[in-house]
Amino acid sequence: MRRRANRSALSEQTAEIDMTPMLDIVFIMLIFFIVTSSSVKESGLEVNRPQAQTAEKKEHVHIIVGIRPNGEVWIDKQPVDIRAVRATMARLQAENPLGSVVIAADRETKTQHLVAVMDQLRLAGITNAAIATD
Repeated sequence: MRRRANRSALSEQTAEIDMTPMLDIVFIMLIFFIVTSSSVKESGLEVNRPQAQTAEKKEHVHIIVGIRPNGEVWIDKQPVDIRAVRATMARLQAENPLGSVVIAADRETKTQHLVAVMDQLRLAGITNAAIATD
């Protein structure tokens, strides 16, 4: 009779599962994914992009530079003066050196504004900027 009581007490003790190690692993994985995830720097404005038949989809876009028809430049949801594009992009490129840059110019934007932005990007050391199309 005493053996049965010991067996039932022993089986009750081993039936517990300690969840602490599993929760530790889940929190470590969560921190890992938050740290390693890349964030996209949006331009902060909607533009009517031009059509192109030879357009290719870029998978890893990290910085989007928007240009309005009147020549306003937007980076990271803030308007940026054309003279400050170089410094802003150099800072963003230093934060994420593997990130690519896409220029989203409105179809009504004058070429001189697009060329001025591309020139500032090249002065900042960015030579692989792409132009967004539909």
